[in-house]
Amino acid sequence: MLPIDHATVLKLLVATPRRITGASKGLNKEQLRRKPAADSWSANEVLAHLRACADVWGSSIMAMLTQDRPTLRYVSPRTWIKKTNYADLEFGVSFRAYANQRKDLLKVLRTLSHDDWLRGASVKVAKKRREETVLSYAERMARHEAGHCGQVERTLGARSRKGKPPESIIRRVHKR
Repeated sequence: MLPIDHATVLKLLVATPRRITGASKGLNKEQLRRKPAADSWSANEVLAHLRACADVWGSSIMAMLTQDRPTLRYVSPRTWIKKTNYADLEFGVSFRAYANQRKDLLKVLRTLSHDDWLRGASVKVAKKRREETVLSYAERMARHEAGHCGQVERTLGARSRKGKPPESIIRRVHKR
């Protein structure tokens, strides 16, 4: 996967709420909870998952910014979501909370210097440690969300391009 710079990460993080808004506009709660197949997620479930990821990864980003090279325990968003009621919430309520959380994160990220993007942490995963930075976590979030935005758009049959990042960004994000 090719690395992306912080400006591209910011564009992708801004695009996610817009893409979800465009895909879900005018749909009712049954449509937003409908699964396209028995073994797939509804748009509501994808949103719940994105909120859990934003909680976990956003918390790690804030720890890196407020602490000097912390050691963090890895928390799986799939484990974290079990501690929330996100999947049970009405889409609109959940989306507003997600959009507000994103607005707060972007407010912080937009003010970062180059050195701040490189602030890091040691993340404990089982018995191993890996080094992460604010940029690597924000990039992880942006790439992950871009894929799930496509999933939501396909699930809801969205055809609109409004609010999507330019194709060149999507191609760079998905290159392997």
